[in-house]
Amino acid sequence: MFLIVKIALAPAAGEWSTPVKAGPLNFEIGVPTAMRLATSPWFAPRLDGHSLDTRFGTVRFSWKEAAGLQELRCEPCSVEVPALGTQPIKVERLVATVRRDGNTLTGTFEATPGTTETEMLQGTWEGRLAPKNLHLSAKVQDAPIARWYAVLVPTLPELQRARIGGTLAVSAQLVLPEATFAVQPVISQFTVEGLGTEAMLGARTSCGPSAKLANDSWLARAVIAAEDQRFFTHAGYDITEILASIDNNQKEGQTKRGGSTLTQQLAKLLVTGSDRTAERKLREMLYAVEMEQTLGKARILQLYLDNAPWGGTLCGAEAAARRYFKRSARTLEPAQAVWLAAMLHKPQAVLEQWRRDGRIDPDRTKWVADSVRGISRNQREALLKSVAAAKYVAPEANTQ
Repeated sequence: MFLIVKIALAPAAGEWSTPVKAGPLNFEIGVPTAMRLATSPWFAPRLDGHSLDTRFGTVRFSWKEAAGLQELRCEPCSVEVPALGTQPIKVERLVATVRRDGNTLTGTFEATPGTTETEMLQGTWEGRLAPKNLHLSAKVQDAPIARWYAVLVPTLPELQRARIGGTLAVSAQLVLPEATFAVQPVISQFTVEGLGTEAMLGARTSCGPSAKLANDSWLARAVIAAEDQRFFTHAGYDITEILASIDNNQKEGQTKRGGSTLTQQLAKLLVTGSDRTAERKLREMLYAVEMEQTLGKARILQLYLDNAPWGGTLCGAEAAARRYFKRSARTLEPAQAVWLAAMLHKPQAVLEQWRRDGRIDPDRTKWVADSVRGISRNQREALLKSVAAAKYVAPEANTQ
């Protein structure tokens, strides 16, 4: 039997293959060949009632004779989504159907948080099977954002008190085995109430005195240039930046790029912590959306500047300005403001580089300076010159 299966599923020259363990034997199978076999009307019924252990979970097959399609159930089912952290997302129940016509695959899918059918996400998918890969396209129907949260993170504590408005639809493309993908979300009227972020209007920082910087101060402008250039136009999340980070992070050799706004970073600093999990990322989004509605841009920016990390145990713009440049954040020179803003993406690593090399990444400081908005052409030219010539004495490690 093993020999027959091995011969029948042996990959053709250049065909996409994967290793399979069957009893005491290990061998390679051609994935397109196996998929054609599993969806053929003469073999698919033989899979009815059987299950297969995969890295996503245990998949159970069910042949629907009348419809001529294969149904697959995965309970629970998990998948890694790099944009949402290192921990996989787990869906309690995923049901998909598949029908094949030649090399074209079509089907539907439903995701639910268990037995709650009213909290279902539904969609359709289609694929084109080729010898070397499988191109998939999927669409999830427009559904309340609250339902997305109920399906993806049903145990999130905030769901018990948050009132989440708005809808989300998603279309996506995936190429296997390369695992490259693209997504196109459509979000409408995303609102959040009930998390109590209005209390942050009077919050005080534990990082020291508040810098009390105006939006047009050099440091505020430089931080926005470095961390969130669409800060004044987004609603707490930046779809353009999220999609750019997803695309960038799939490319070999590229520096990992985050997609978080200043508001999301503030939510991480004050509420959610920095665990690299989907649950934390989705919690962060809820708080960010509500903070935009309860606090406003000026207060969010002030809170971020007063709580942002600047290397070691140092946090807050005022403490950083006094520690690194012996002056208040309000009186920083433009080049000094750019220097501090350029540290924020990796404050500890940049601080160590400064101490080791006597400077920080010149390409990044130049990029930040060139991205500062609300200044004249002459001011920008002067800023770029002063940043290029800047050399500052690094603080000693033992006096942090």
